Amino acid sequence: MTDPVIVKERAGGKYTQDVNTPRHHFYADEPASYGSADIGPAPYELLCASLGACTSITLRMYVERKKWDVENISVKVTHKKLQLSDLPPKDVFTRAITITGDVDEAQRARMIEIANKCPVHRTLEASSEIETHEA
Repeated sequence: MTDPVIVKERAGGKYTQDVNTPRHHFYADEPASYGSADIGPAPYELLCASLGACTSITLRMYVERKKWDVENISVKVTHKKLQLSDLPPKDVFTRAITITGDVDEAQRARMIEIANKCPVHRTLEASSEIETHEA
């Protein structure tokens, strides 16, 4: 089990949130177009950021173990809801990974395979359960 992340409403905007992790503090919010202050990323932006950060970190750990000459890894993540027939909408995350360095095509292909093994990717790909109760 992970240490808890505590999210509380705060003054500033209609939907502004204080986000406290065990070691960090930041804000989450909705854009001004939703009537809020836009002082932090929106929830889906945070979800995309989690996938992008986990992907980049996983790849960096891999290339360090392999001692490959990778200068920089950049991950661009987008999200959309896709309506397929009369089923509930499906969440689709698209990652565009940019690898800068002296790596060949086989190494690049292997890095894409490894990207699909990052823990957040696996979590989003699997079905999850969310248990909710009043504290």
